[in-house]
Order: sequence, then structure tokens, then C-alpha cells
Amino acid sequence: MRAPFPGYARFAWSTVAFTLFVILWGAFVRATGSGAGCGSHWPLCNGEVVPRPEAVSTLIEFGHRLTSGLSLLLVLGLWWGARRRFETGASVRQAAGWSVFFMITEALIGAGLVLFEYVADDARVARGFWVAGHLVNTFLLVAAMTACAAWASGWERVHWRGHGAVAALLLCTLVGVLVLGVGGAITALGDTLFPARTFAEGKAATFSDSAHLFVRLRIWHPTVAVAVGLLVVATAATTVRTRAGGAVRGAAGALVGLYGVEMVVGLANVWWLAPVPLQLVHLLLADLIWIALVLLCLAALAQGQEGRVPAGGLVARGGA
Repeated sequence: MRAPFPGYARFAWSTVAFTLFVILWGAFVRATGSGAGCGSHWPLCNGEVVPRPEAVSTLIEFGHRLTSGLSLLLVLGLWWGARRRFETGASVRQAAGWSVFFMITEALIGAGLVLFEYVADDARVARGFWVAGHLVNTFLLVAAMTACAAWASGWERVHWRGHGAVAALLLCTLVGVLVLGVGGAITALGDTLFPARTFAEGKAATFSDSAHLFVRLRIWHPTVAVAVGLLVVATAATTVRTRAGGAVRGAAGALVGLYGVEMVVGLANVWWLAPVPLQLVHLLLADLIWIALVLLCLAALAQGQEGRVPAGGLVARGGA
């Protein structure tokens, strides 16, 4: 696999990396209770374009908005570059277009969280639905950007038909990891809103009928994680056995390895009562697992034979 435009491919992967940084900063905003740092104002911060830094929470929230805006500009650059370098209907252009779409919906969901005040110490159950929607949109955004970067790097176009059980297994794993991510986001929200002082206190609250719903849902996240882990291993083994190519083996190995590390970090998160740095590591690993799974899908379901010119729809305009 050889990138037709190496410069664009590097830019695409850099955009993915920066977006992961923005996602982690957003989690830091939630974990530190800084979501109300700009009040209930959006896109202004406390009614100002550039707010006075009167509180640390304002600096944290405003910094997240600035980096989110820069991420939007990068994605728009991704789309513009794809239109210049690749022909109409090319997979790279389609993925770049979806990246812009999900980046816009990401901003709208973030705005809704602020305007409806589902931030800071708000514990309304409706906030859980917003957080779930935010997580799903974020994963779809990362998937679109990853596909764009992979196809720009020379990976071939994919299709779901004609792959039988392998395609079904990959789709089930995608859904499973997505559901697990939603559960993790709500669990993290519960840990932020209702922190436990000791492991015993946290365990008692989890199994208490009087505890908040976010707290009582904690038990389901590790349970689902084990089930999805078995599915991940089965999917990786099946794709490696039935699909040739170094890309498949590499993506499958990365997926299983990252998932194993994530399980260890998850246990540490529970034992040490979810400290903020460990929450961020846990989220980063979750995003990397998702990227590895997306790459496994792209590699396993690729059309054509290795060595062909990628079906990315190259436009001969020269330069990278």
C-alpha cells in the first residue's frame, strides 16, 4: 500500500491524533467539573468572546472550546484537500465529508450540553442520554476520520457484501464496542458526580437500591467489557484465519493487545476509585481500540488484490 499523496495522508493522520487530544481534554472538562466554566453561554464564554480568566474552570472549558474550533478547521482542511486531490465519488472524499458532518453534530451536542446546563454537578438522568449521544457521535467521527486517513494512505475501498459471516462478526463487534463505550461514558459520569472515598463505600453504593441510577449502572460496565472482550478475540482470530495480509494481522494484533491493556487499566480504575489521570488513560485506550477495530474492518473487507492501484479515486494533479 502506497499513499498517492503522502502529504495529505500525513495531514489526515495528524488530524486524527489532534482530535484524540481534544476528546481527552473534553473528558478532563467533565472529570474536573469544569463544564460550567463558561456559564450557560455558547458560543460565547460567560457572554464574552475572550473571557477574563477569573476561575480555573473557565480556563479549562474555554481551552476546550478553542481546541475544538481548531479541530473543526483541520477537518474542513481535510475535506478541502480531498476535493482537490481525489475525484468525485472517491472513498477518501466520502470519508472526509462524513468527518465534517460528524464534527458539526459533535459541536451541536456540546452546545446542547452547555445551553441545557447538563454540566458540572447536574445529575439529571437526561444528562446520561446526552452523554451517550455524545460518545456515539465521537466514535463515528473518529471512524470517519480514520477511514479517510487509511484510504489516503493507500488502503483499498471496502464493501460489506460478499464477506458472509466475517462481515456480520465485524459488524457485531463494532456495535459491541460502541455499546461498551456508552456504558463507560455513563460510568465515568457517575464516578464524577458521586465519588466514593473508599473501595468499600463505592461497592456498597453500586448495589444500593437508593443510589442514583448512574451509580447502580456501574456493575454493568465491567460485565459488558468481559463479554465484548470475548467477542473481540473471536473476531480478531476469525479475520486472521480467513483473511490474508499484513494489515489484517497488524490491526487484529493491535486490537487484542490494546483491549488486554484496557482491561487492566479498567480494574485499576475501579480499585483506585477512578482518579482523573487514569480516567484519561482509560478513555485514550478506548479510542485506540476503536481505531484498531475500524482499521481491521477496512483491511478485512477490502476489495481487489494487494498490489493494485488503490480504489481511492486518484486525481492526477501532482504534488502532495
